Amino acid sequence: MATLSVELINPFLATSKKILTEVCFVEVTIHKPMLKDAKFDKDYWVIMVGVTGELHGHVLLAMTEKQACAIASKMAMMEITQMDDFANSAVSELGNMIMGNVATVFSSTGIGIDITPPTLSHGNVSFASRGGKTLCVPMSFDGGGIELYLALQQV
Repeated sequence: MATLSVELINPFLATSKKILTEVCFVEVTIHKPMLKDAKFDKDYWVIMVGVTGELHGHVLLAMTEKQACAIASKMAMMEITQMDDFANSAVSELGNMIMGNVATVFSSTGIGIDITPPTLSHGNVSFASRGGKTLCVPMSFDGGGIELYLALQQV
Protein backbone atom coordinates (compact mmCIF):
# COMPACT_ATOMS: atom_id res chain seq x y z
CA MET A 1 0.00 0.00 0.00
CA ALA A 2 1.40 3.37 -1.01
CA THR A 3 1.73 5.95 1.72
CA LEU A 4 -1.25 8.28 1.92
CA SER A 5 -0.58 11.94 2.56
CA VAL A 6 -2.02 13.74 5.56
CA GLU A 7 -4.24 15.70 3.16
CA LEU A 8 -5.86 12.41 2.12
CA ILE A 9 -6.14 10.98 5.65
CA ASN A 10 -7.51 14.05 7.43
CA PRO A 11 -10.92 14.08 5.67
CA PHE A 12 -11.59 10.56 6.99
CA LEU A 13 -10.65 11.57 10.54
CA ALA A 14 -12.48 14.90 10.58
CA THR A 15 -15.61 13.44 9.03
CA SER A 16 -15.66 10.40 11.33
CA LYS A 17 -15.32 12.67 14.36
CA LYS A 18 -18.01 15.05 13.06
CA ILE A 19 -20.56 12.31 12.28
CA LEU A 20 -19.96 10.43 15.55
CA THR A 21 -20.35 13.70 17.47
CA GLU A 22 -23.50 14.80 15.64
CA VAL A 23 -25.26 11.44 15.32
CA CYS A 24 -24.18 9.71 18.52
CA PHE A 25 -23.84 12.82 20.70
CA VAL A 26 -20.35 11.92 21.96
CA GLU A 27 -17.08 13.80 22.23
CA VAL A 28 -14.54 11.93 20.12
CA THR A 29 -10.80 11.77 20.74
CA ILE A 30 -8.62 10.68 17.82
CA HIS A 31 -5.55 8.71 18.86
CA LYS A 32 -2.20 8.10 17.19
CA PRO A 33 -2.44 6.13 13.92
CA MET A 34 -0.64 2.80 13.65
CA LEU A 35 -0.11 0.05 11.10
CA LYS A 36 -2.13 -3.00 12.06
CA ASP A 37 -3.49 -6.21 10.57
CA ALA A 38 -7.22 -5.93 9.92
CA LYS A 39 -8.10 -9.13 11.83
CA PHE A 40 -11.04 -9.31 14.20
CA ASP A 41 -12.27 -11.89 16.69
CA LYS A 42 -15.76 -13.23 17.35
CA ASP A 43 -16.83 -10.20 19.42
CA TYR A 44 -16.25 -7.64 16.66
CA TRP A 45 -18.60 -5.96 14.22
CA VAL A 46 -16.95 -4.42 11.17
CA ILE A 47 -18.45 -2.04 8.64
CA MET A 48 -16.66 -2.22 5.29
CA VAL A 49 -17.10 0.39 2.57
CA GLY A 50 -15.32 0.06 -0.76
CA VAL A 51 -13.76 3.10 -2.39
CA THR A 52 -13.13 3.61 -6.11
CA GLY A 53 -12.07 6.58 -8.22
CA GLU A 54 -8.98 8.61 -7.43
CA LEU A 55 -8.58 6.56 -4.24
CA HIS A 56 -9.01 2.82 -4.41
CA GLY A 57 -9.44 0.24 -1.65
CA HIS A 58 -11.64 -0.06 1.39
CA VAL A 59 -12.38 1.62 4.70
CA LEU A 60 -13.31 -0.35 7.81
CA LEU A 61 -14.97 0.78 11.02
CA ALA A 62 -14.48 -1.86 13.72
CA MET A 63 -16.07 -2.08 17.14
CA THR A 64 -16.89 -4.67 19.77
CA GLU A 65 -20.47 -5.87 20.10
CA LYS A 66 -20.87 -3.80 23.27
CA GLN A 67 -19.68 -0.70 21.43
CA ALA A 68 -21.90 -1.47 18.43
CA CYS A 69 -24.94 -1.74 20.72
CA ALA A 70 -23.97 1.52 22.43
CA ILE A 71 -23.65 3.31 19.08
CA ALA A 72 -26.96 1.88 17.81
CA SER A 73 -28.58 2.93 21.10
CA LYS A 74 -27.35 6.50 20.71
CA MET A 75 -28.45 6.63 17.07
CA ALA A 76 -31.93 5.25 17.86
CA MET A 77 -32.21 7.18 21.14
CA MET A 78 -33.33 4.02 22.91
CA GLU A 79 -31.53 1.16 24.62
CA ILE A 80 -30.34 -1.61 22.33
CA THR A 81 -28.83 -4.63 24.04
CA GLN A 82 -28.26 -6.97 21.11
CA MET A 83 -27.32 -6.64 17.48
CA ASP A 84 -30.58 -7.48 15.73
CA ASP A 85 -31.66 -6.36 12.24
CA PHE A 86 -32.57 -2.87 13.48
CA ALA A 87 -29.21 -2.38 15.22
CA ASN A 88 -27.35 -3.80 12.21
CA SER A 89 -29.09 -1.27 9.99
CA ALA A 90 -28.27 1.62 12.32
CA VAL A 91 -24.58 0.71 12.57
CA SER A 92 -24.34 0.19 8.80
CA GLU A 93 -25.92 3.59 8.26
CA LEU A 94 -23.21 5.14 10.42
CA GLY A 95 -20.63 3.86 7.92
CA ASN A 96 -22.72 5.15 5.04
CA MET A 97 -23.03 8.62 6.61
CA ILE A 98 -19.31 8.87 7.33
CA MET A 99 -18.23 7.72 3.90
CA GLY A 100 -20.88 9.76 2.06
CA ASN A 101 -19.60 12.86 3.81
CA VAL A 102 -15.98 11.90 3.06
CA ALA A 103 -16.89 11.63 -0.64
CA THR A 104 -18.46 15.10 -0.48
CA VAL A 105 -15.36 16.59 1.20
CA PHE A 106 -13.10 15.07 -1.45
CA SER A 107 -15.40 16.26 -4.24
CA SER A 108 -15.15 19.84 -2.97
CA THR A 109 -11.36 19.62 -3.30
CA GLY A 110 -11.47 18.16 -6.80
CA ILE A 111 -10.81 14.54 -5.83
CA GLY A 112 -13.44 12.16 -7.16
CA ILE A 113 -14.29 9.00 -5.26
CA ASP A 114 -17.25 6.66 -5.29
CA ILE A 115 -18.27 4.42 -2.41
CA THR A 116 -20.01 1.07 -2.24
CA PRO A 117 -22.93 0.38 0.09
CA PRO A 118 -21.68 -0.67 3.53
CA THR A 119 -21.20 -4.33 4.32
CA LEU A 120 -21.51 -5.36 7.96
CA SER A 121 -19.47 -8.34 9.12
CA HIS A 122 -19.47 -10.09 12.47
CA GLY A 123 -17.19 -12.65 14.00
CA ASN A 124 -13.79 -13.98 13.10
CA VAL A 125 -12.93 -12.07 9.96
CA SER A 126 -9.86 -10.54 8.39
CA PHE A 127 -9.34 -8.19 5.49
CA ALA A 128 -6.22 -8.22 3.37
CA SER A 129 -4.73 -5.23 1.64
CA ARG A 130 -2.01 -5.24 -0.99
CA GLY A 131 0.54 -3.73 1.35
CA GLY A 132 -0.05 -6.05 4.29
CA LYS A 133 -0.83 -4.02 7.39
CA THR A 134 -3.50 -1.31 7.26
CA LEU A 135 -3.46 2.20 8.71
CA CYS A 136 -5.57 2.04 11.88
CA VAL A 137 -6.75 5.13 13.75
CA PRO A 138 -8.35 4.44 17.13
CA MET A 139 -11.06 6.86 18.23
CA SER A 140 -12.49 6.90 21.72
CA PHE A 141 -15.50 8.48 23.34
CA ASP A 142 -17.31 8.23 26.64
CA GLY A 143 -18.34 4.62 27.04
CA GLY A 144 -16.49 3.17 24.09
CA GLY A 145 -14.52 3.56 20.95
CA ILE A 146 -14.16 2.58 17.36
CA GLU A 147 -11.23 1.83 15.08
CA LEU A 148 -10.99 3.34 11.61
CA TYR A 149 -8.94 1.30 9.11
CA LEU A 150 -7.81 2.87 5.85
CA ALA A 151 -6.63 0.42 3.19
CA LEU A 152 -6.40 2.84 0.29
CA GLN A 153 -4.15 3.69 -2.61
CA GLN A 154 -4.10 6.92 -4.55
CA VAL A 155 -4.68 6.18 -8.24
